[in-house]
Amino acid sequence: MADLAELLRALLGVTARQDTRVRLGGNLFDVVVTSSGVQARAAAALMDKVQGGCGPVVEDTRDGLLYWLVPPGTADGWEPHTHAVCLGAPPSLGSTTPPRVPGPYWFRPSASDRLVPAAPLREALARLRPEPTPHDAFAGRLGPNS
Repeated sequence: MADLAELLRALLGVTARQDTRVRLGGNLFDVVVTSSGVQARAAAALMDKVQGGCGPVVEDTRDGLLYWLVPPGTADGWEPHTHAVCLGAPPSLGSTTPPRVPGPYWFRPSASDRLVPAAPLREALARLRPEPTPHDAFAGRLGPNS
C-alpha cells in the first residue's frame, strides 16, 4: 500500500503540473535506450510518421541518451541490438525542454496512453544506426537482453 500511496501522490503532482519524479516501469512500460545524436533524432522523425506522432521519448542531456517508452514486457523478448538497449524501467523524468544543467527531459512528451511501438522502432534503429551505442553506459547494470 505504501508504494501505491507514493505513486498516487506523485501522479497528483503530475496532474498539478509540478516538477515531479515518478517511479515508473513495471507494468506501465519498458524503455529502449539509444544515443541522442542525429541518427536517433531521424529515428524519432520516422516514428512520427509511423505513429502519426511519436510516442513518449525522454532525452537525458547529461549522457546524450534517448529513452524510448515501449510497451511493458518488451524487454523480455528484446533480442540483442547493436544500437539500442532495452530495460524494464525508465530514468527519472524532468521537464519538456532541455535543462540548463544536463539532465533528463521529455524529448517527445507522453500523449495519453501512446507508447513507441517496439517493432518499427527496432527497424528504424537498425536502419539509422544511432551512435555512440549506449551499451558501455549500462555495462554493469544490464540483464541478458541488452
